[in-house]
Amino acid sequence: MNFWVLEKSVLIIVNNHTAVEENTSEKKELNRGLKNRHIQLIALGGAIGTGLFLGIGPAAVLAGPAVILGYAVAGIIAFFIMRQLGEMVVNEPVSGSFSHFANKYMGPFAGFSSGWNYWFLYILVSMSELTAIGVYVQFWWPEIPLWQSSLFFFIVVNALNLASVKVYGEAEFWFSIIKVLAIVAMIIFGTYLLFSGSGGEQASVTNLWNDGGFFPKGWLSEDGKGGFQGLLAAMALIMFSFGGLELIGITAAEAENPEKNIPRATNQVIYRILIFYVGALIILFSLSPWRNITAGSSPFVMIFENLKGFQFSLFGSTFYFTSIIANALNIIVLTAALSVYNSSVYSNSRMLYGLAKQGNAPRFLLKLNNNHVPIMAILVSAAFAAICIIINKLIPEKALGILMSLVVSALIINWLMISITHLYFKKEKIKEGKKTLFPSFLYPVSNYICLIFLVGILAMMWITGLKISVELIPIWLILLYLGYLIVKKRQANQTES
Repeated sequence: MNFWVLEKSVLIIVNNHTAVEENTSEKKELNRGLKNRHIQLIALGGAIGTGLFLGIGPAAVLAGPAVILGYAVAGIIAFFIMRQLGEMVVNEPVSGSFSHFANKYMGPFAGFSSGWNYWFLYILVSMSELTAIGVYVQFWWPEIPLWQSSLFFFIVVNALNLASVKVYGEAEFWFSIIKVLAIVAMIIFGTYLLFSGSGGEQASVTNLWNDGGFFPKGWLSEDGKGGFQGLLAAMALIMFSFGGLELIGITAAEAENPEKNIPRATNQVIYRILIFYVGALIILFSLSPWRNITAGSSPFVMIFENLKGFQFSLFGSTFYFTSIIANALNIIVLTAALSVYNSSVYSNSRMLYGLAKQGNAPRFLLKLNNNHVPIMAILVSAAFAAICIIINKLIPEKALGILMSLVVSALIINWLMISITHLYFKKEKIKEGKKTLFPSFLYPVSNYICLIFLVGILAMMWITGLKISVELIPIWLILLYLGYLIVKKRQANQTES
């Protein structure tokens, strides 16, 4: 029988067992096995995933070149939120991250709802990434069903996470190294193609504005039919790209010297966004007219695939583009999807572990294996993520779009909770007269900017084709509240007995 515990409770009653058998694994703690290089690359990898490689396609179709501005603005908002989270995490580096802080500074329901919403969010992210992996595999082998690729990598990545946190950190370190080197190489090589003339006649910086203007779908284009509508409609998809940055906070309980490493990783977020999103997109949209980008493929792979017929000269020698470039890029985007799924498995298990410590999840989720990995939390999360394989089996052509829409709603709730929790956190610290080691920018103005922006995203989702995702939010919150009431009732009955 599984028991639930009150937060900060001191008594646990187990049927016919002594306190000694309360589970020795609970006396273990998560290991601080993530070194500085792990934290840096985990944070960096969180900014480079399917949202950059695959999510750009649908957003570019909606907004054209203006999507570059969208990523810059959304990136700044994401940075503000990460600084707010960073201030809390550095002050108290514990498992459960923002769920712990919501529970402590806003109340038990806030902790319960933010934690379970985050877990649900990353179950959806896991599904999205597993689906994206199948899409990338089909670039080489279109005959392989999505569900088969998803199943194979599902097994491999979960096995890595069951080993130890250090194995996860090493895997994510090398996944991120590959992504970073690839994006840097793409930017450098794309710049060479653009300014050397080797990219073909269609490669020109003028592609950023010569086909309907920089805002081709709204009020401000040259023909009067373009403008901000397309950009605003794309913002929900753009926000999906930045889901994962809050992973910096999740690693705090297992990071070496979190007071030093967490701020360093957080501060680098804005530079990563400018380089890897804005910089890469400027090159991407310059190499080929934006209308050539389709919603169903990776623009990175597609544009370099289209360039394979061109030749270029370097050091007196002539080289010819072949499909090798496109194949190499597909390896990179596959690595990116694996990286994000790897981190999803990690973050989900740690959030469940943190919820169990609060008393907001079943106690058996506290079980650690000999390597101090929350084994039951990983297995439970894996069981729910495996639903993706069924979805890909039944509706493979619609799976990614459906999952990404749901992810955005859960992500917005998550970020709203972080920003609101930070307001309560700062109010408490000011009341106590305590200064924090890593204060956020422009408090409280940046909090209100973030809240207004996120509510605006919900409004745009309502106006555009994601209305159902907004309508599901209050239903989801009601379900969370009912779950909270059930947990508290069981806890009350436990105390009385």
